[in-house]
Amino acid sequence: MLTQSSLHADALLAELHASVSAALGAQAVERLQVARAVLGLFFTGVQLDNGIVGLCATPLKSIPQAVCCPSSAQAMPVPGKLIGRSAAELLQDLYRPQALRRTLAIATLNALVETLWQRDGPPPDVRVQAGDAFDALAIAPGERVALVGAFPPYMRRLRQAGQPFTVLELDPATLKAEELPYYRPAHQAPEVLAQCDALITTGTTLVNDSLDGLLAHLRPGARAAVVGPSATLLAAPFARRGVRVVGGTRVLQPQGLLDLLAEGGSGYHFFDKAVQRVCLCW
Repeated sequence: MLTQSSLHADALLAELHASVSAALGAQAVERLQVARAVLGLFFTGVQLDNGIVGLCATPLKSIPQAVCCPSSAQAMPVPGKLIGRSAAELLQDLYRPQALRRTLAIATLNALVETLWQRDGPPPDVRVQAGDAFDALAIAPGERVALVGAFPPYMRRLRQAGQPFTVLELDPATLKAEELPYYRPAHQAPEVLAQCDALITTGTTLVNDSLDGLLAHLRPGARAAVVGPSATLLAAPFARRGVRVVGGTRVLQPQGLLDLLAEGGSGYHFFDKAVQRVCLCW
């Protein structure tokens, strides 16, 4: 069996795993099983047999093996054999290098966090508010912002406000011509983050094992927000690393959401309908 000591994972991801397991109890995590799993084009959803669903972004660009069936098969998390597996077993894929396996594990982790929320309520000592994490971060005029990933809505708002910002992106082809002046290649992250006042990144950096490294480059006093359906709605492990806002999601319509994902649905199809955006702030 895979163990946390024998395999590698982002330290933050491992801490989130440990926190959830400790809060729910190891027996509860072992007892809960996968009832349905959907690896959608944009998002992956896992439903546990308590009816609760967790989400994670599907990292298609990070799967070069997905060019043919034989090579893709090794990257896939045993299709046809997921239903009935325990949540504890799926969480071991947090420590595997295959992106799709880790994606399913993060979706499972987020379903367990929602299970915890429904039992105990939100984490203590945080402010919970609905809506987008961009607003919750409360960026002041003139503050230098770093975006990890090209997010058109955020770039549009920053440009309209005349806010100084930089976009760290692996693929510059995702930016429009008017956005390219703000672009910096991903390898310049240490330099950019050391100079920014506020960082906004998605929880997909948990999937590709880069979030801890990004947060380590923040200068003292800088603030960070981790946003999107992949972001795990726990406060303490993020707060210890300089994060001030976690903007995640809670699933309101489990079956409807999974059906949307199976048909290639994106956030435009389910946000504020089947899924509620929630921010933890401190």
